[in-house]
Amino acid sequence: MAIALVMALVAGWTATTTTAQAATDDSLAQVQKSGKLVMGTSPDYPPYEFQATVHGKSQVVGMDVAVGKKIAKDLGVKLVVKSMSFDSLLVALQTGKVNMVISGMNPTPARRKNVNFTHTYYQGGYSIVINKSDKGIYKDKDSFVGKTIGAQTGSTMYTESKKQTSGTTVKGMTSVSDLILGLQSHKLQGVAMEKPSAQAYVANNKELAMIPSNFDLSASDTSASVAFAKGSTSLVAAANKSVDQIRKQNLVNKTYLPAAGKYLKTNTVNTSMLHYWKAFLKGIEYTLIITVCSVFFGFILGVLLSLARMAQGGVFATALRWLATAYVEFIRGTPMMVQVMFVYFGLGLIVNLPALTSGIIAISLNSGAYIAEYIRGGINSVDKGQTEAARSLGMTKGYTLRYVVLPQALKNIWPSLGNEFITLIKDSSIVSIIGVSELIFQSNIVRSDTYRGVAPIAVIMVLYFIMTFTASRILNHFERKMQHD
Repeated sequence: MAIALVMALVAGWTATTTTAQAATDDSLAQVQKSGKLVMGTSPDYPPYEFQATVHGKSQVVGMDVAVGKKIAKDLGVKLVVKSMSFDSLLVALQTGKVNMVISGMNPTPARRKNVNFTHTYYQGGYSIVINKSDKGIYKDKDSFVGKTIGAQTGSTMYTESKKQTSGTTVKGMTSVSDLILGLQSHKLQGVAMEKPSAQAYVANNKELAMIPSNFDLSASDTSASVAFAKGSTSLVAAANKSVDQIRKQNLVNKTYLPAAGKYLKTNTVNTSMLHYWKAFLKGIEYTLIITVCSVFFGFILGVLLSLARMAQGGVFATALRWLATAYVEFIRGTPMMVQVMFVYFGLGLIVNLPALTSGIIAISLNSGAYIAEYIRGGINSVDKGQTEAARSLGMTKGYTLRYVVLPQALKNIWPSLGNEFITLIKDSSIVSIIGVSELIFQSNIVRSDTYRGVAPIAVIMVLYFIMTFTASRILNHFERKMQHD
């Protein structure tokens, strides 16, 4: 729903600008001037794109990354890879967050209405991954009557599974690693995916098997192309030269896929969670950065909003009170995921904000609305006699609020503020959808690397508990000090 809403918001902008872009296309010149080509991808789809440790550092690798490097090299620029969920990629392309999308994407007629595609760089097919113990039960897509098949949300397989199966429940998930986990926990009976990816998962997990899908698909449904923003004629033409060379020299089968296979073997040499401690540590770092910054800015915004909601006087005070109330009610009445998506993609039409900055802004704006209500309740809880006594001593209204009312209000609402801090530690996981490397994002990387579904989840559960428990003890310590003062 969040993706659909943002797509709807940018659709009008895309339609009105397409004609102008085509007339004055400088997409290639802009990329060459910037010196970098930004590629959007969803790195959980081996061998197309996935995370691997290269020279001691985790990087996105795979067949599609090799294609991206080839295009960037031919253009004389540097390739920059941005990771995000698959169903966010086209939104990122349309809002200028990335220059191109290479993620095993099929150039279907529906997608061609919104973006431009290059020539095909790889022609594949589709298979269904099942549990090895069920190999004798399921033969193809028609064997899942009364059962559940999973597919990646926004993918061709998800769309076609819904169209071409009867009596079968089709469940979409944003991450392929989540789908495999659902399969192994028997929430799903099969997972439809591209054949090379199916082969990669089966080759690295002895509990899985692969069967033919037998979907009736067109050439565009089984081919992979590079997506560019609508109107990027010059950039598409330049990329086509590289893609044509890739096809002519058969680089995918001769070079790119074998190289991806080597990375896959390296990934499964050591699949212990301790081996990935750097990834989890990075996730903790980003989670705490987001939480601390969001609480800080959210508190400042909350104070301003609470004072605005309590403003008294003439027309200006009434307007201020109305605006603050409307903001609080709107934020509290919309999902945080939609807010994160809107800040990153929606505001991206105006200013190109990094994913981390967008996440902090969105969560701060959300937190501010809730903190405003805590503070307003805290101010109202302070006895009016305190204000009257301060004013009788000659203190101004501002000084009374600052030195008498707010300190007592803060003491009263400290448990609520502490609870907000704890909640934000957990809610920060939402920003993983736009590619911020917090704990959920890192756990998905580890699951994609190791083909282990449950172990990374167990690790981050423990890590979240340690962070929230530690924060709770610290907040309780300060609360006790306040009570004794």
